[in-house]
Amino acid sequence: MGYSKTKSGTDNSRAAMIKRVLWIILGLNVLVAVAKLGYGLITRSVGMTADGFHSMFDGTSNVIGLLAMGIAARPADSDHPYGHSKYETFASVIIGAMLMLAAWRVGTSAFERLMNPGEPARVDAVSFAVMIGTLCINVFVTKYERKVGERLGSEILVADASHTGSDILVSIGVIVGLIAVKLGFPIADPIVGLVVAGFIVFAALRVFKSANETLSDRARIAPEEIRVVALGVPGVLGCHEVRTRGPLAEVYVDLHIQVDPTVSVAEGHAIAERVEKSICENLSQVTDVIAHLEPLDEYQRRKTELQVAEESE
Repeated sequence: MGYSKTKSGTDNSRAAMIKRVLWIILGLNVLVAVAKLGYGLITRSVGMTADGFHSMFDGTSNVIGLLAMGIAARPADSDHPYGHSKYETFASVIIGAMLMLAAWRVGTSAFERLMNPGEPARVDAVSFAVMIGTLCINVFVTKYERKVGERLGSEILVADASHTGSDILVSIGVIVGLIAVKLGFPIADPIVGLVVAGFIVFAALRVFKSANETLSDRARIAPEEIRVVALGVPGVLGCHEVRTRGPLAEVYVDLHIQVDPTVSVAEGHAIAERVEKSICENLSQVTDVIAHLEPLDEYQRRKTELQVAEESE
């Protein structure tokens, strides 16, 4: 037994939409990175330059996302019977690693300037214009990318939105640092750089946490939610051993259903197939269901009651 949703044009359109979003964000990230890096180097601002490097890594993560989605969108084959969707999760891990690298680059640069101040950064009206303009772009990018990512259940878009979201906090910090430098506190520039590094590490840890939930096969749907759907199918008298795993947009379910011991094998099989199809149709994130058939005798009844009691604790 087993029921899988047909990999139709809908799945392909999801991949195409994710790629389209990544292309748009890539263009905006390149624009932001060039503006901050270029003027940061001209004015010798560690904070602005560090923020520019952060944005450059954002663009690189978009490229990784595009490559990963090209693989993740491939249909299941003999070598990958469950499909290639976890490549999207692998890409989010790479983004997390790149965030950690960016944090190291920003932190070491800020620490070096803190130990050897040298000539203070130059702050002028253009500095503020660049930072405020790129901040507005990052706010749009984060909201847009996260909204689409959550709607499509895309780990790569949500991870990338977290990456860009850290840029918002970073840019605000840099602006505060520029104001402090303008007021006569040049040491604020490298201090802001260190704070920026801390925010980047935090964003990386959030990305790793999300990826771990998929790669460690953490339960994706509450068992009771699956059980309600299964028990709604005529002929099902009990349900237990409900397990879920996989990416947010492609959840795999297996469960045990119990039927009258007197039904024929053919009838029991038909009931199980209806359960599998019903779960796929009622829960949009579910793409594959396997139902194991059992007779509802006294032993199975006690086992189900015990498991339901444990879940409710």
